[in-house]
Amino acid sequence: MRTAAGATRAVAVAAAGLVLVAGCGGGAGARGGGAHGSGAGNAEGAKGGDGARAGERPGGPPAATHLADIPDVGPALRSRIPAGARQVVAVYGKGADSPDATVVLYDKGAKGWDRKGSWPAHNGRRGWTADHHEGDQRSPFGVFSLTDAGGVLADPGARLPYTRSAAFTPPSYWSENTRHDFDYVVAINYNRVPGTSPLDPIRPLGQSKGGGVWLHLDHGTGTSACVTVAKSAMTALLRALDPARHPVVVMGDRDRLSS
Repeated sequence: MRTAAGATRAVAVAAAGLVLVAGCGGGAGARGGGAHGSGAGNAEGAKGGDGARAGERPGGPPAATHLADIPDVGPALRSRIPAGARQVVAVYGKGADSPDATVVLYDKGAKGWDRKGSWPAHNGRRGWTADHHEGDQRSPFGVFSLTDAGGVLADPGARLPYTRSAAFTPPSYWSENTRHDFDYVVAINYNRVPGTSPLDPIRPLGQSKGGGVWLHLDHGTGTSACVTVAKSAMTALLRALDPARHPVVVMGDRDRLSS
């Protein structure tokens, strides 16, 4: 459920959020495409975003349950998943230079990891990188915690602290199909301060390392760095991700994920 801190911070971040959205989405290349995730390049979002895309499986395949480990995640990344994490959003990129991906939600119970949902997704339009920099149009590879959510729309029943603010609205000069990009978002804790609104502009690693990397709504193409899914998938994730279960995202192209 929405916490008191999450309920009140929308007002506190409104002014900062206007700056951040401009920083994430402004700059050269934003007109006609927009940007988010690194501060330059392409806007990500959903035109309307009113339902599941073809091939989406909101309930997840019931057969793949009680798994000992997260499928196709090798020992290198498994060792980086905190011992207390009981929810994993796995982002399986199609290839190192591909914008296409699949997002799968796993939840750990007494008998192992259960797959709760699987959805088509997109990542950085140029693929993935282990050394993300602003403007490279690649998504950062790795394991990152998920602590904060928000969006233009009212809280749909999120368990993570949720900031509702008009400051999430993309700039007017972005292309029309980005109007609903940030109706719902979950901040990926890459180069940001956990426990703050997704609109918080602070980048602990410095501006050059990019920031503002979010899970948010998809419009069918690659992104600047974010991971995007359909509106129904974002709603399901917001309702499922539970801070008491210490959710993380494990993301990258399949080859490196499995190494």
